[in-house]
Amino acid sequence: MPTRLKKLAAPVLALGLFASCEAIELQTALSVTPAPDPLPSPVVTQSWLMATASVSDLDRTAQFFREIGGYETLYQGPLDRAEVEALGLPEAASGEVLTLRAQGSDAGYVRLIRFDNVGRKVPTRPGARAWDTGCIWSFMVRANDLEAIYDDAIAMGWGTETPIAPLSFNGSELKIVVFKGPDGLQVQAYERLNRPPPEGFTPFERLSRPFNIMQMTRDREAVRVLMEDVLGFNRFWYGAPYTDEEPVLMPLGIPQNLTTSVPYKAGIFSPQTQSLYGRMEYIEIDGLDGFDYADRCRAPNLGWLSLTYPVASVADAKELIEARGWDIETEPYDTNRPSYGEMKVFAIKAPDGATIEFAENLAP
Repeated sequence: MPTRLKKLAAPVLALGLFASCEAIELQTALSVTPAPDPLPSPVVTQSWLMATASVSDLDRTAQFFREIGGYETLYQGPLDRAEVEALGLPEAASGEVLTLRAQGSDAGYVRLIRFDNVGRKVPTRPGARAWDTGCIWSFMVRANDLEAIYDDAIAMGWGTETPIAPLSFNGSELKIVVFKGPDGLQVQAYERLNRPPPEGFTPFERLSRPFNIMQMTRDREAVRVLMEDVLGFNRFWYGAPYTDEEPVLMPLGIPQNLTTSVPYKAGIFSPQTQSLYGRMEYIEIDGLDGFDYADRCRAPNLGWLSLTYPVASVADAKELIEARGWDIETEPYDTNRPSYGEMKVFAIKAPDGATIEFAENLAP
């Protein structure tokens, strides 16, 4: 394989990270840690069921997904008391849940919670700058007619990290933007202009179901250990540090004059039997000093809080994770999540604070 590409490799750009296609340094055995061979047996094999966010106003946040994305409401009602207790919230605490999904989707739901009687709430990522580490930065969807979506989102009161950024690689023309909503929630959308979505991707009109979620990390290698050595995920991308040759407009918001000198590293992982959905992406940016918010990624703070992956057996998944040296954050508990029903759930923390849940369906 050549050591340089003039066009960005599809797996990387498909995730919307890069605003230039020139001078991409390819990963080599000398510059990146090789993936385990063989991979450990997987803890999960399917894409995540839901992404959960804490919001201050359910309908205000849901408006974006409903009116712009065409998402449908699956459930609106009280938060199960068992989950309130598992989250360690005050005895008087309660909550209301609103669960949405892209039409035709059987997973990748958006689960919004408004926590009540919990005291002070702060944003998990105030300012949401890409070089601030900790928690979940955004989740990603595909889009149709991104300019019209952009105009509608601005009219609705949402902002963006940057203007819409044009992208080009391997004959594909793309546009990408990160929307910034209430409570610091971010949704990253990108549009293929001259090629359809991958075969098998759930059809959509404006915004698709989410397929990837992004976190900003202090240490990409620490994340790799969790993703590959502990959870047994496939490596979708793990490239060498990257900078552009010329100043560019970049969706991550790095100032254009610094895109030639501030390197960043991406790590992208997916369950072994699922490549279209369920990806987890981590970005480490070197050379920009920001804040670390890893200790804020917990309820009732506002923003993206967690991802929930399905497992056949919570007991087996927990045993594997502990045997591989990773701590359990939340011990297994039974709860009802009306979009899926009765479930047994436990959780771990990623190195930068985000919560990863594992859920077993208890329905017969």
